[in-house]
Amino acid sequence: MAALLRLIVLTPDRTLLDVTEATKVRVRLADDALLSIYPGHAPLIAETLPGPVAYDTVAGYGQLAIAEGILQVAAGEVTVLTSGLQREEPPLTTVEGDQRFDRLAKQLLMGLQAQPQTAADEDGTSEA
Repeated sequence: MAALLRLIVLTPDRTLLDVTEATKVRVRLADDALLSIYPGHAPLIAETLPGPVAYDTVAGYGQLAIAEGILQVAAGEVTVLTSGLQREEPPLTTVEGDQRFDRLAKQLLMGLQAQPQTAADEDGTSEA
């Protein structure tokens, strides 16, 4: 039988996934590169982006969407340490982003205008 991988996805308080007979594991790294790990892969520690950890087994395919984490590959074992599952957030469109920025800018300006000015601020001098 060919060599297999063990895939473990852990949070600080529980095990999210434990697959003992994976033939391939795929994860997106912090530099946005997609890494495929096969049995015999060199030892590695890397940061991962939020998204799916995908794996193939003899029986089929599976995946788990996780938050960002740390990946370790050593001695036929792939371990991902993460804070939990990936949160479902709708993508922010440009219009929504612009509107949010406009609201924040208006709030900041209103806050600055509401602050009382001292006599030193008005004539351009200030005391240190």
